[in-house]
Amino acid sequence: MCNEFSRKLDLDLLITGLKEYRIIVGAPEGLPNIEPTASVRITDPSVIVRARQGQTELITRRWSWPGQSGKPVYNYRGEGRDFRNSAKQGRCLVPVDGFYEFTAPADAGAKRKDKWLFRWKAEDWFAIAGLWKADETVGEAFTLLTCDAGHDIAPYHHRQVVLLDRRDWAGWLDGSVPAPDLMRPTPAGTLTVEPTG
Repeated sequence: MCNEFSRKLDLDLLITGLKEYRIIVGAPEGLPNIEPTASVRITDPSVIVRARQGQTELITRRWSWPGQSGKPVYNYRGEGRDFRNSAKQGRCLVPVDGFYEFTAPADAGAKRKDKWLFRWKAEDWFAIAGLWKADETVGEAFTLLTCDAGHDIAPYHHRQVVLLDRRDWAGWLDGSVPAPDLMRPTPAGTLTVEPTG
């Protein structure tokens, strides 16, 4: 399952893209420093967009919180659940320009798994459906929602992160669209995939 993503985003591009879909963000903690990076990994901080107490916020939070076993909760099964916004948890968008999946190496002698980069074919960047919550050990953190894999991802993994069409961003954030309506794989041909080192 997705345990690494790429976030080579320009802040102005992100804010402008959100405005196109009637999402006006504030920065209650100051504008985030989102240094472009090809590798955001579990426990790294990254930018999220969330609706909280009537405001839409652009903030930086840790990816994953500790689960009951102590292992990080970085992916969370989305099917059959509805996710409500409150003062201590809620829905968020995780802006990315790509995410990675890993498969057994094609070369039997290779020590590392093969790494595949997935991008949205028609967009420079996109958003993964996420959840944020306040955790008493690490503070506020986020996780990525998952669903069954669509046609583009199924050859690489049986699950995928929930990728939201831009028209669904506002409804996801404000809760006006029920979560079960959006917990679905992307249609065939939405994503490109390429091997990467």
